[in-house]
Amino acid sequence: MGASRLAPSKLEYVSSLSDLFKKHGKASNADIEWLHLLLSDWQLVADLVFADLVLWIPTSDGSFVAAGHARPSSAATIFFRDISGEPIRKEWAGPVTKAFNSGLSQHLGAPDTYDGLLTRFSAIPIRRRVSIKSDEVVESPIAVVTRHTNLAEAKAPNKLQLNYLSCGNYLLDMMADGAYPDFANQTGPRRGAPRANDGLLRLDVDGVVEFASPNGLSAFNRLGIKGELEGQTLAAAAAPVLKSRMNIDESLPLVLNGRAPWRTDMESANITLTVRSIPLRQGGQRTGAIVLCRDVTELRRQERELITKDATIREIHHRVKNNLQTVASLLRIQARRSDSDEVKESLNQAMRRVAAIALVHDTLSEGLNQDVNFDEVFDRVLMLASEVASSMGTSVKTLIDGRFGALKSDMATPLAVALTEIVTNAVEHGLAERSGVVAINAERKQKQLLITVSDNGKGLTDGKVGAGLGTQIIRTLIEGELRGTIHWSSPHEGGTRVAIALPL
Repeated sequence: MGASRLAPSKLEYVSSLSDLFKKHGKASNADIEWLHLLLSDWQLVADLVFADLVLWIPTSDGSFVAAGHARPSSAATIFFRDISGEPIRKEWAGPVTKAFNSGLSQHLGAPDTYDGLLTRFSAIPIRRRVSIKSDEVVESPIAVVTRHTNLAEAKAPNKLQLNYLSCGNYLLDMMADGAYPDFANQTGPRRGAPRANDGLLRLDVDGVVEFASPNGLSAFNRLGIKGELEGQTLAAAAAPVLKSRMNIDESLPLVLNGRAPWRTDMESANITLTVRSIPLRQGGQRTGAIVLCRDVTELRRQERELITKDATIREIHHRVKNNLQTVASLLRIQARRSDSDEVKESLNQAMRRVAAIALVHDTLSEGLNQDVNFDEVFDRVLMLASEVASSMGTSVKTLIDGRFGALKSDMATPLAVALTEIVTNAVEHGLAERSGVVAINAERKQKQLLITVSDNGKGLTDGKVGAGLGTQIIRTLIEGELRGTIHWSSPHEGGTRVAIALPL
């Protein structure tokens, strides 16, 4: 029995930044990718400089439009409404245009006003590197970032704030030089958190700690490093604590020395720190680094618990599947040894029902969640129907249109059994002693799953649905367990049509 399936359509999802460039901008794909990289990593800068950051991209008419906005978690924002997609204000257009054309940062001498708040305004041009393998930077800026500091909270900065501002200003200068963000900053699990307030250390070019925030110092103290960190080489200070660990990430020394823009974990004394390094560069030369750290002990413990629970659940599904397959095999053996055709048929039907349930548990044992790709399950359900067709010496072709999609396991199991019964009935009764086609259509519409199973067989006897055990099972599963509706009919062109509607 052959089966064919209509290929799903491919949908393309485009970010708001790309949309704005397509609508207003005049940038290359390389520019857009660089700005995507910047937006994924500029929250840190906003936190360090205690200011709102707005990304402005040039438009085809010589103006600018806001393409991104980062609010600081370390200070009060001045933008209470989203500014993305808005055209630039007249009072900002001059310095932003000058920064874009000249490639030099612009700073307003007098305070700016926004929504009645006094602010300090700066415009920083954004350049990008030519490629991943090259340190060469494009000559002209590709965008401008404006910095808006709320002066209502202005006060004499303490040591922590001064070091934050110093680090943030350094990163803004690196943006203008095309050195931040860094292409070498790997994506995936090495990217992102921790944030500045979790813990920050400033290193010099040799990896010596110049400044450690209170949270940063506390995090390393909990790890087992005693005393102050300032004046010590971070990698050397951590070495005695980590020497007892058999497995250490090979990238850890590079991160602790501030040489690689990566993120890794370090563990000791039942404490886990996630550590991220951001090398500082000037004129193409490394001048130091920012090291961010966060105590993630509890998070890692929860992750391990989830992994253990997930493995346990998958193992349970695997064992249930094996037990059900054993039951199905016993039923098949018993059917073969029976002398009664009626008993054989009953046992074979029971075997198929058990096998259908086993298919769902087999799929669950392979996945990482409790959702089932029902299209895969149904493809295997059709194999059960092919056994019926081959045993009857007939030829049946199946046509599948649409997709079921992912379903919860408590929905997938009864649906698999019900569809097994319906398709088997179509082959065994509707197409008895003849060749034919069984067509299955599935679509999601208005929070419903609509399924149609039709064949070109002899149709319903006297136009009525049978009252056998199979029909009772189907009604119980569809209407009882799945809270859906089912309707049998005989179209004018012949055959049988079964329509099912299930709430999602």
